Amino acid sequence: MQMIIVDDEAHWVDNLATTKPWHTLGIEVVHRAYSAREALEIIETNPVDIVISDIQMPEMNGLELIERIREHNKKIRCIILSGHSEFEFAKRAVQNKAVDYLLKPPTDAELMEAVGTAIDQLNNEWELVSSLEHTRFTLRENLPLLRGQLLLDALQGHHLSPEEWERKLGNYELPFHEGESALMLVRLEEEFGQYRNNGQPLIEYAIINMAEEIMGEFMEVWGVKEEHGYLVFLLQLKDGAVSSSKETILEKLSLQLQSKVKQFLKGSLSIVVTEWFSFPQQLPEQFRQATAYFRQIVGDEREFVMRVSPQEPASAQRPLDALYLPPSLIHLLEAGHWEAAEAKLIAVCAELDEQWPDSWEHCMEAGFLISASFTNLAHRNSHTLAKLLGNDIEPLLSGDAFSTIAKLRKWSLDVLAKLKEGTSNEIKDMRSLYVRQIQEFTDKNLHLDVSLRVLADHVKLHPTHLSKIYKIETGEGISDYIARLRMDRACHKLKTSDKKVYEIALEIGYMDPAYFIKVFKRQFGVTPQEYREGNKEHDRVL
Repeated sequence: MQMIIVDDEAHWVDNLATTKPWHTLGIEVVHRAYSAREALEIIETNPVDIVISDIQMPEMNGLELIERIREHNKKIRCIILSGHSEFEFAKRAVQNKAVDYLLKPPTDAELMEAVGTAIDQLNNEWELVSSLEHTRFTLRENLPLLRGQLLLDALQGHHLSPEEWERKLGNYELPFHEGESALMLVRLEEEFGQYRNNGQPLIEYAIINMAEEIMGEFMEVWGVKEEHGYLVFLLQLKDGAVSSSKETILEKLSLQLQSKVKQFLKGSLSIVVTEWFSFPQQLPEQFRQATAYFRQIVGDEREFVMRVSPQEPASAQRPLDALYLPPSLIHLLEAGHWEAAEAKLIAVCAELDEQWPDSWEHCMEAGFLISASFTNLAHRNSHTLAKLLGNDIEPLLSGDAFSTIAKLRKWSLDVLAKLKEGTSNEIKDMRSLYVRQIQEFTDKNLHLDVSLRVLADHVKLHPTHLSKIYKIETGEGISDYIARLRMDRACHKLKTSDKKVYEIALEIGYMDPAYFIKVFKRQFGVTPQEYREGNKEHDRVL
């Protein structure tokens, strides 16, 4: 767990942070903040669990700090320290769900007990969230979505081990098992087009329910809508169901589904059913065959019920599996998963070597898709592929990049490496741009609000993201940079102008001059006025 101690009295913060045995309570990190504003910036960028804050602080008091925290995070536990036992303070602390309200200075026992109570509250809350019963409830609430996504992944060729299949089928309460299965693909015909912009999901849900009702007497039914618009049903015979005429039963039930949809939903269906196959091993191939039947045999004809014929000879030509198995190359490039993209290119070329060593068309098929993915990435980053590749564009333009598998392998991996390098440089350039924008904005607006949230809004990034980028690029946190800039500017103004100390405080963003004096003395060991007089004395000596 992480905790933050907030007080404008630096010695008090440092003492509490360093001399108490927080580790014995499970506190791993203790942050220190010397103002409420600084505390908010730390909380924005760190997973703080517990806040110990004084009430009386300049600019923003401890109760106001808690109220600000509650606007964005209701899980953080807050403990208030105060030199006053006023009822109104305690009342507001209770209203903001403070764990405890302690009078300063608290005893070690009081402080440790309050933090221990906060930890117990957090542990109980997270134990409830992560409890088995809560997990089961959440799982039940999302079962339809999880079941559908599992079937979609399987149709698209995502590989799961037998153990993973058994575990997921059990977790999702699916009465399916490894073994003989069939697929039924359903296409909604044009009558349902009237619902496309309003009510289509309800119609599809109704058809899935009707399929489960009609076929459920004999079969387990698992349905989902896939990306091309088909309703796909995985079917397995129930234990004890007659299996001698399972093909006949499947076609009969498909016709019945078609008829009932026509009768009650006033629309027609076309249906393709597969032969019985081994699930899950043959599922992706059977799905491809079924969709091919719609494309090649059914076409634009309507109200078909057709079974994929086992006598249909397998085509000598087929697409590359590795090229189209998800995740696609274009998605890997968009996500910046360079190692996975490289592995996919290697797998594509390996399949070409093994399955299609003499097929120029398959090499060209792979080459066109790979080059299209590279081009898409370039355009998404506001570039042209030619600009990014330089001379490496020539083999693509001449077609030589696809002329052999060896040349395709070398060209595609070389280009991938160049795209990765170019993207890395772009990331560095973009980070540098954000740093420059932050520093320019802060330099001009130091007298105004330059909190992390304001800066993040200025560059349109999330505060946590911005904080990490700035730290990576500069090696220091944004709050450290702003504090250093304020002190540097204060020193410069004290040495080069006759402005009052309170005027300088306002110009560098401190609304409370007394607080500015306190921060300055903590930094330099002298007050601003002593610093100014010391420099004047130094100038006279020179």
